[in-house]
Amino acid sequence: MHRLSILTACVLLSAACSDPVQEPLPEPSPDPQTAEATELRDAIQAPIDKAKAVEDIQAADEAERQDALENAGG
Repeated sequence: MHRLSILTACVLLSAACSDPVQEPLPEPSPDPQTAEATELRDAIQAPIDKAKAVEDIQAADEAERQDALENAGG
């Protein structure tokens, strides 16, 4: 019984003296990719802006047609 308690004490003491478990280091953040993100955003936004411009032109043309019809007496 005495041997078991000495063995247990030795195991506990050796475990207490060991190095603590180290947490993994956080991965460094990736380099900023603002140029690529800007190019992608511009590529996506260009057709949207073009469609909005066409929509504005069509609305102006429709307003002119309506004015022409009203002025013509129709």
